[in-house]
Amino acid sequence: MKWWQEAVVYQVYPRSFKDSNNDGIGDIKGIISKLDYIKELGANVIWLSPVYESPNDDNGYDISDYYSIMSDFGTMDDMDLLIEEASKKDIKIVMDLVANHTSTSHEWFKRAISDKESHYHDYYYFYKNEGKIPNDIQSIFLGTAWETTPNKEEFYLHMFAKSQADLNWHNQKVRKDLYKMINWWLDKGIGGFRLDVIDYIAKDIEEKIITDGPKLHEYIQEMTCNTFSHYDVMTVGETWGADTEKAIKYSNLDGSELSMIFNFSHILLDQAGDEKWDFKQVNLVELKNNFEERQQGLFNKGWDALFWNNHDLPRIVSRWGNDKEYRVESAKMLGTILHFMQGTPYIYQGEELGMTNVNFVH
Repeated sequence: MKWWQEAVVYQVYPRSFKDSNNDGIGDIKGIISKLDYIKELGANVIWLSPVYESPNDDNGYDISDYYSIMSDFGTMDDMDLLIEEASKKDIKIVMDLVANHTSTSHEWFKRAISDKESHYHDYYYFYKNEGKIPNDIQSIFLGTAWETTPNKEEFYLHMFAKSQADLNWHNQKVRKDLYKMINWWLDKGIGGFRLDVIDYIAKDIEEKIITDGPKLHEYIQEMTCNTFSHYDVMTVGETWGADTEKAIKYSNLDGSELSMIFNFSHILLDQAGDEKWDFKQVNLVELKNNFEERQQGLFNKGWDALFWNNHDLPRIVSRWGNDKEYRVESAKMLGTILHFMQGTPYIYQGEELGMTNVNFVH
């Protein structure tokens, strides 16, 4: 078995995890101070949500420099120390990699809009402004996915926030620059990557195909061949629209793509309508059937990532448990289900405590 098939992953959201200097913001030194705690839980991998340099318009998922650390969290020396100290305790650090888009503050984008003749102009999706948006593609953050450049001469594509410009993966130079960056981090000794919205990278704008583009698996295989395959690391892709059949393609046992993906099909079972937070009571039989189909379908063909929570989801104890009368019992029950299946289990910080949703007063 691969080491990551026997691992337990603990997701750390740095800003809200541990503050070492009393400025109200969690930081890398705070994570270092809690390594013994994480090890005591039985976790041997830390998935670290983004700590790269960023304007922080989207909680760090708008990266302005892949090679720098956001000052809120510390320095690159702190990051190197985290990798070193974690390694001493047999804990691997898995970075969160956002390769579908960059911040509009990234040097690539700034050069792209300042000079149309620059090779960086083809790093993104630009269309001439002829008085109307190029097409009706909608942003995941609602509204049109097109925004004008500062001089209003062109539109650029942003599938998420306006400050997150989508990278043009069909440009080989983009891919090579990303692979160079990935290898730079792997050479530092990290244990792998969680790949944010990886199913978006091969989009076909003309056909309005955003996810699962025709070249998706070709690009993932190329990326793996040029990066991950040269190291003993773990990779997990975020793929909201994937089912078991797709999961096998991503995580096939020949190692040509990823170690595993996050399959959100179970999390969507209580979706009542088109609105993200429009929930209904989950059907227990449907949930059981979902996991059974994945366990049987992936057996000896691929690998599953087992999870209830992450930074994008409500706390499972409040969502599918009873956080009023049976919080502890609910948390233990849900944890038992997760850790007794085949796959790599993920714990989101606080899940080990049976943490519940926060009630905000509007």
